Amino acid sequence: MSQKAMKTVLRKIFLLKRQYNNLPLFQFMRDDSIDAAKRLSFFPCMAHFIMSFGDLNKYVLRSEPAADKFQEKVNLHSYEDDHHWPWYLEDFQKLGYDLPTRPTDLMRFLWGEETHKNRVLMYQLTAMIAQASGAERIAIIEAIEETGNVLFTTMLDLAKTLEGRYGVELRYCGVHHHALESGHAVASEHEEIAAIDLDEASTQRCLAWADQVFDLFEDWTNELLAYARRTTPTASAPDRRTSYGAELLS
Repeated sequence: MSQKAMKTVLRKIFLLKRQYNNLPLFQFMRDDSIDAAKRLSFFPCMAHFIMSFGDLNKYVLRSEPAADKFQEKVNLHSYEDDHHWPWYLEDFQKLGYDLPTRPTDLMRFLWGEETHKNRVLMYQLTAMIAQASGAERIAIIEAIEETGNVLFTTMLDLAKTLEGRYGVELRYCGVHHHALESGHAVASEHEEIAAIDLDEASTQRCLAWADQVFDLFEDWTNELLAYARRTTPTASAPDRRTSYGAELLS
């Protein structure tokens, strides 16, 4: 494997992203024949993963003091991504999902079978990152970021529609979050990452982990889509929306 092998890894990630962009969840989200609230009705199903993502950055990706310049870059990134979950909670409330629920029912939903891919995704990412060097963690982060870019880009039009309908700003689903996530992916940063040298063994690990990241996120999107198809939110005011996990909690 030639030097600057991270460029090969990035090419693989961008190829996987193009395939990921066409998954059924994103086709569903882009289907204008379906009401926007229905197309975003998977939102509560993401809760376990989204709320755990800050911890992934704080306690798994981050390692201080950094062992090398690559881990320093990982640490910097982790500080950018460890505090987005409050926006998710804001949108959760604004979209009408903050309904009275018994703590035991909520825990049954979060740790139940219908949301298990959310948990598996976080556990597998944690295991993957624990094995990775600083440079390899950068590759894993890039794969995760590109899956997020697809989701947040696809959500923009839905957020705009629902912001107008409900008279709110959706900071997690909308422009606020998307602008920050897009800022991670500027061309100059990709050029810097592509210039990282990897040996043969590290390159093969990164290529395999890129495949694994996208496979895990594909399973996650399928779980979100299955949840959305089972859910029947109304198109009226948020405080009259159908509760998440209604069939589970009844």
